[in-house]
Amino acid sequence: MLKIFTDIPLSRPHTPLLDSINAPADLRHLNNDQLLVVADELRSFMLYCVGKTGGHFGAGLGVTELTIALHYVFNTPNDRLVWDVGHQTYPHKILTGRREQMLSMRQKDGLSGFPKRSESDYDTFGVGHSSTSISAALGMAMGSAQLGEERKTVAVMGDGAMTAGMAFEAINHASHVDKNLLVVLNDNQMSIGHNVGGLSTYFSKLWSSKFYTQFREGGKKALRGMPQAKNFVRRTEEYMKSMVSPATIFEELGFYYIGPIDGHDLPLLVKTLGNLKEINGPVLLHVITHKGKGFAPAENDPVGYHALNKIEPKPSIKAAVMAPTKDTKPKYQKVFGDWLCDMAEQDRRLVGITPAMCDGSGMNEFAERFPQRFEDVAIAEQHAVTVAAGMACEGSKPVVAIYSTFLQRAYDQLIHDVALQNLDVLFALDRAGMVGEDGATHAGAYDISYLRCIPNMMIMTPSDENETRQLLFTGYQHNGPAAVRYPRGTGPGAIIEKTMTALPIGRGVVRREGTQVAILNFGTLLASGLEVADQINATVADMRFVKPIDEALIRQLAEGHRLLVTLEENSIAGGAGAAVSEFLAAQGIVMPVLHLGLPDRFVDHGKHNEQLTDTGLDSSSILRTIEQRLELLKTTGQVAQI
Repeated sequence: MLKIFTDIPLSRPHTPLLDSINAPADLRHLNNDQLLVVADELRSFMLYCVGKTGGHFGAGLGVTELTIALHYVFNTPNDRLVWDVGHQTYPHKILTGRREQMLSMRQKDGLSGFPKRSESDYDTFGVGHSSTSISAALGMAMGSAQLGEERKTVAVMGDGAMTAGMAFEAINHASHVDKNLLVVLNDNQMSIGHNVGGLSTYFSKLWSSKFYTQFREGGKKALRGMPQAKNFVRRTEEYMKSMVSPATIFEELGFYYIGPIDGHDLPLLVKTLGNLKEINGPVLLHVITHKGKGFAPAENDPVGYHALNKIEPKPSIKAAVMAPTKDTKPKYQKVFGDWLCDMAEQDRRLVGITPAMCDGSGMNEFAERFPQRFEDVAIAEQHAVTVAAGMACEGSKPVVAIYSTFLQRAYDQLIHDVALQNLDVLFALDRAGMVGEDGATHAGAYDISYLRCIPNMMIMTPSDENETRQLLFTGYQHNGPAAVRYPRGTGPGAIIEKTMTALPIGRGVVRREGTQVAILNFGTLLASGLEVADQINATVADMRFVKPIDEALIRQLAEGHRLLVTLEENSIAGGAGAAVSEFLAAQGIVMPVLHLGLPDRFVDHGKHNEQLTDTGLDSSSILRTIEQRLELLKTTGQVAQI
């Protein structure tokens, strides 16, 4: 019987059977009763680890039995197991030799929160964005077949990943190439209702049994010369399945469909997967799971418990009395959500669009207050951008709230469907810059670079909460495509003006006057720039706009200073600093320019301040780099002593 946990273990739980499993091969020596014990211990240990480190865990709790069954039945890592949406993979990591490293999860130099090929042979494909598993697994199956290697390939879809068009593109291709591929659809969006009743389970067992598959294949051979009878049997089989299965569409797309079955019935999973292992061609197994299964609070609130913050020990009474007041600064997502509601009250044409990121983007209040003007298109970034373009054609004012890293997935639509037609769409680019523990897969490191080269696109980089609100309003008033980029989490605590004012397009503002060195800031590193400027008496300009860039201000700063320093939390390659240098070169202005931003490498997970230090974007590193450049310029006589 499944053990239900009600609390996060604060000390390491007793897990003797789990502790004996150092690789999936150890699982395969256990019987069904022992596997059930492993499932309970695995849940307990995962709750303990996430309580210590923070991270995603609702999806992992939901696939505990499925993970055990997959590693039990298939000969991993020789058989390829490809996960979709890495939120599911904590149980997988624990079972594949990383149990003792779990307390380093999402920390600098520790385990990644997502599958990572360089971390383990069992992580066959790196993943952070959803809906890639079928394509990757199909490619592996095709590659193995080409090299004559015998292995099974399994893709595990989950967290709504099947809503993305890429998944269906892969399904369509899989039926065409007809390679051995098992897709496990981990359906945690549905409750386990009548679809997982006795009749459905019975037919699932029947359809996956060796007897049925042999009968099915034998029938095909026997009826090969009798097309009418063959068609009759095929139609009868489809009608029988349609009575208990919601997804005969997969059969029409060329997959052999099994399910739905209970994804928490471990013996049933082992039996079904064992049978499916012997079936050739593309197969889809539909399992029903419950996000947060086994942890009562997460079962009752799977959205709220999608991820968990690190649980800190309760302070003593004395420490609690002396503790500082909790920071009440709003997150940038809250600033955006408030602006969206205020703007919607003023303009009935406004519609808010998100690709499955309502909560993360701060749109919950808007969705409740303006349900007729809220569109969650699910994990379908390409569709989100093009549907916004279509709405703009009809006079609506769409605001697409999308993470910077996810807009990358809709780049063609951004260029072809929005910018080329100069349509009036505002992009609220959340998670711009580095994102801490989620690491390189979720970092918004490239949006300035990939947006800046697109004609008609306006790009804004607010430096604080109030500028974010005002530049969102500015972009909304602008007739054409525009993007406002802002980071995850809280800002410096600027006073947010209720009144919305459109700022002059393409105009920056000087925040501090100094000599010799001018720091041109693009975005939320302004506070660091000002701190450094105070130590070297530098000028600081808050540029606000990357495109159109403030050419007059750049010329003014170039004429009055000996060194220009550009500062941005974006890739240096093609970023805002590059725009400054391009303008100077076009004007024939020759002077030293120092570009500070993200280097030409992927930045691993860690705390955000650790990432800033790692990339030279913390205050002390910025100061040191500028001083080193000044020393170099002094030796060549290009600047005077400061």
